[in-house]
Amino acid sequence: MSNPRRNVSTQYSPGPLDQPREKRPGFLTRFRPNPDAFGQSTEAIARWMGTPQFLLWMTVFVAIWLSWNTLAPEDVQFDPRSLNFTLLTLMLSLQASYAAPLLLLAQNRQDDRDRVVAEEDRKRGQQNLADTEYLTREIASLRIALREVATRDYVRSELRGLLEEIIQDQDQRAVERVAAERAAEAPAGSRRAPHDEHGGREESRNDDGGRP
Repeated sequence: MSNPRRNVSTQYSPGPLDQPREKRPGFLTRFRPNPDAFGQSTEAIARWMGTPQFLLWMTVFVAIWLSWNTLAPEDVQFDPRSLNFTLLTLMLSLQASYAAPLLLLAQNRQDDRDRVVAEEDRKRGQQNLADTEYLTREIASLRIALREVATRDYVRSELRGLLEEIIQDQDQRAVERVAAERAAEAPAGSRRAPHDEHGGREESRNDDGGRP
């Protein structure tokens, strides 16, 4: 027969001791506002409190308050001068107590934005530096490669030199051709000259033989 106390202890026994207990959500954690929406609203209020319009309306409100509780009859005064404007002092103290946290929240959000912007700028700067180093290496490799490639001026100078060599070769060939033609014409003239001399001699002999 089983012991009922043992069954109860096993039924309501806690979890294993090597595992921490889960934290139960409290009352305040259930009703936490949205940080983004609350931050935007507080930032908008803090920005409005730093505008000239807020100072102007605040001055008008305090002036009306003081004038009413000073110049109006005592029966209608709600914050009399005799009590040193206690209600106005409490209102301004309450406003100051709320304005300081609002300004701190707005400053924290601005610091977070500045931190994100600084991080983005740092990443962008690192990327620009990497791109610059890559382009520098590419330009250096292109310069090294261009040293072995014929440039436009080099090609022009080479073509000009080849053109001069071709012109000189053509002139030399023309001179050689003219000299060859003259050399070919010279033997024919030398052959005609002895023939003419021999014919002249024969004619002179014939003339002498025909004389009486």
